[in-house]
Amino acid sequence: MKIIYFHGFASSGASGTVQLLRQMLPEVEIVAPDIPVDPAEALPFLKELCLQEQPDLIIGTSMGGMYAHQMRDFKRVCVNPALNMSKLSKVLHTGEHQFLNRRKDNQKTFRITRDIIQHFNQMERLQFKDITPEQQQTCWGLFGINDTTVNTYDLFRKHYPQATRFEGEHRLNDKVLRHTVLPLAKNILGL
Repeated sequence: MKIIYFHGFASSGASGTVQLLRQMLPEVEIVAPDIPVDPAEALPFLKELCLQEQPDLIIGTSMGGMYAHQMRDFKRVCVNPALNMSKLSKVLHTGEHQFLNRRKDNQKTFRITRDIIQHFNQMERLQFKDITPEQQQTCWGLFGINDTTVNTYDLFRKHYPQATRFEGEHRLNDKVLRHTVLPLAKNILGL
């Protein structure tokens, strides 16, 4: 079995969530790439990675959830998906930012430009285009009741019927991962 994990904004494939997934699912291979900052590069990169790796499940959190739901030929779980990144001015704004976790290329900072924000906006306008009924049935959304960063439950429900709220905030912690994400992932994988 194989899961690909898509991290959130300013994070990496070395996040604490990845480490917890590996501990909690030792029988499953967890692939966790560093996602490029610019969606014009990130989306094709992730689509190609999924085609190569053929995961049994994709789990994405926040920005990673926004990318995960677009991997339509795979089963995917989107946790607090940031479906409107270009409108999150508290998070996505021009200037220099620091990565929250170690990246494979050892980069510590990155720059957000107006072009990158525009690329998010362009992608967001197309992200739900031509979803088939079959693809709707293979995507699950998990939404923290106390998430003050992203609130896309209603937008997600317009396109996907399988959306659940959980007791939690935007960032995942051990409790949410263990009691909300993991049971759903195991159920989908038949574990």
